[in-house]
Amino acid sequence: MDQVAKGTATAALKLPEADADTAVSVKDWLERFAACVRAVDYAAARPFWHPDIVIFGTYQELVRGLPAWEATQWDNVWPRTEGFAFLLEETVVLASPNAAMAVAIAPWTSVGFLPDATRFDRPGRSTLVLQRQADGRWLGVHSHMSLARGVPQESHGARAVKAK
Repeated sequence: MDQVAKGTATAALKLPEADADTAVSVKDWLERFAACVRAVDYAAARPFWHPDIVIFGTYQELVRGLPAWEATQWDNVWPRTEGFAFLLEETVVLASPNAAMAVAIAPWTSVGFLPDATRFDRPGRSTLVLQRQADGRWLGVHSHMSLARGVPQESHGARAVKAK
């Protein structure tokens, strides 16, 4: 293939970026879920996720099901950190042509605590797969959240869980 043909083929390959309405609705979902994390409110966060979700995370290689995710990931992170927020300006939202599925590629930030209560920046990144339900709302079916390189995995905060 000559250079012109390669350039044309590459130009035709575009990421399936979400339309503006879909991107806004996904970012709204992200912000509302992040508010649940900041509040350490499991009960309010649960409806954002499919009960049979499959996830990867800092503490687990593979977890199936929302109860297992809560016990292995949420319990190990949410009460021990604070200030969780997705960086929405840097978030990329991809979507299927009919917007039945969307992927949010979103960096995030939070604050962690050393054993002596010293605060440290705790940034990370996530890939979230969402499925649009018949009523139009998004439901998370996959989450992969990980800390940025070099960030301590352990945080020693001790915030109360608002609602299990």
